[in-house]
Amino acid sequence: FPEMLSNPKLVLVQGALNVVMEQNVTLSCLSECGSPPVRYTLFRHNQQVSALNRSDLTPALFTLTISSASDVGEYKCKAEYNISSAGKYSNSLNFTLIEPISKPVLSSPTSQAKKGQNVTLSCLSENGSLPITYLFFKGKQNISPQKTMQKREAAVIFLFIDSLSDLGTYKCKANNSFPNNTKYSNGFNFTLAEERSRSQPLIISLGLILLLLITGFALAIPLFIIPLYKASE
Repeated sequence: FPEMLSNPKLVLVQGALNVVMEQNVTLSCLSECGSPPVRYTLFRHNQQVSALNRSDLTPALFTLTISSASDVGEYKCKAEYNISSAGKYSNSLNFTLIEPISKPVLSSPTSQAKKGQNVTLSCLSENGSLPITYLFFKGKQNISPQKTMQKREAAVIFLFIDSLSDLGTYKCKANNSFPNNTKYSNGFNFTLAEERSRSQPLIISLGLILLLLITGFALAIPLFIIPLYKASE
């Protein structure tokens, strides 16, 4: 009688569990205890993907190409002596499809700021696999720690506008686990809001009073001065 099969081990021998489209991965399935020949069957979501027979104690190697979203998910393998016998199942491996991020958008509720004002900047990539890591810059200088977002939410930083040097060009960059996929945002500039002088309302008021006096004097000429002139003739 053949030796009882042990539960096979499913191992990733090529590739990664986080996969990109058109990536090849190789899985190894092997029962360490048992008597050959052994039939190994690979399943994805309980649906058979492939089957191999081994006449010795070497692992069955399954090479897959991730060509669509339906190719990711949970994989298991089954070891058995023949189709009619009770088989043993392996551990599971889960593949996750990672997608490149889109160009992040840098924005603020206001583009004008006064000296001494607090402002905010938000950076968001609307597409791409989570988590996404964001970093903010002013010119080429990093101005914040990395912010890693686990949800589809914008990374936000707070700035204090203290001088004209704080009004330069700001940018942010975003990346995720997709290889070689760092994206930079548009540039964003704050402009300095003009502060009205305290004396400006007083000057306006004096100007209005002077205008009213001139207008009143002009109206008084035909009403008072001309009749007095005629009476003196």
